[in-house]
Amino acid sequence: MRIIGGEKKGGKIILPYDKNTRPLKDILKESLFNILTHSNILKFKFKNSNILDLFSGVGSFGIECLSRGANKVVFFENYKKTSKILKKNISIFKYKNKSEIFEKDIYEKSSLLSINGKFNLIFMDLPFKEKRILDLLEMIKKHKILDKNGLVILHRHVETKDVLPTDINILIEKKYGKSKVIIAKF
Repeated sequence: MRIIGGEKKGGKIILPYDKNTRPLKDILKESLFNILTHSNILKFKFKNSNILDLFSGVGSFGIECLSRGANKVVFFENYKKTSKILKKNISIFKYKNKSEIFEKDIYEKSSLLSINGKFNLIFMDLPFKEKRILDLLEMIKKHKILDKNGLVILHRHVETKDVLPTDINILIEKKYGKSKVIIAKF
């Protein structure tokens, strides 16, 4: 797995050692970043943006954002083995000063409260079997951590039928093999 764009293009990301973490496939990541960069619907700019990467895994999404000019990425990863790899990847790419890592369960009420600031983009790469997506989106909305023009990206199994908040506006939904990506805003 490699960084596909920006200042660290071509850099190799360390992958997890076990099957408990599902890395974002390169083809899906490349397509997603093409949509974010070139879509007239989204009008998203990475430069100086603040990103929240939930269920970060080894950090490939967040590190890609930093490579493309993001100001800061806050990573949430509570699986200790994967979190160690995430820290190594951030160190390898020299992004410690632009990163913050929380090794907490995002569903704990205090987790989102420990974050300072608002985010231009929130990426949620939940385990495919995770069903509490509505709870998480409601917490994001309640704590007002998404910028008023910010985007939420959900990476889910193609057959998953999640219940989403009624006031979420789905802008783009794309399928990639066994995955689907939903890009939305409140």
